[in-house]
Amino acid sequence: MGPFRWFADESVLGLGRLLAQDRDDVLYPGHPALPEVPLGALDVDWMPVVAQRGLVAFHRDRHIRTRPHEVARYRDYGLRSVWFGGRKDMSSQQQLGLLLRHWPALEERVEELGPGPWSLTLTTRGLDELPWRPAAL
Repeated sequence: MGPFRWFADESVLGLGRLLAQDRDDVLYPGHPALPEVPLGALDVDWMPVVAQRGLVAFHRDRHIRTRPHEVARYRDYGLRSVWFGGRKDMSSQQQLGLLLRHWPALEERVEELGPGPWSLTLTTRGLDELPWRPAAL
């Protein structure tokens, strides 16, 4: 297994499990190769682990970038993430379809942006950098 590159947090756990069926570089809460992030781990607990491992986190939590203690985690640990945006909730299968449709652009952006902190948003319109920079806060 590994090297691991991606992490799906619990808000997109189904997506993480679907990705892990076909890829050997995806982790999620409760994954045997990630014992320090059990199911139910708080964001502030998984964020430093994911950042220290150099993983890019997928999530759906729309408040993660507005909570001061979580923004501090972005800045302090250099977290990199992709937020599934949009007003409409999607099933895990729909998230997977959206992600796969934009996978080449995602790979390119991850390379362009390099080390964190940074965050991208993925919607049906495509992939964009979020208008906030945690390092600037």
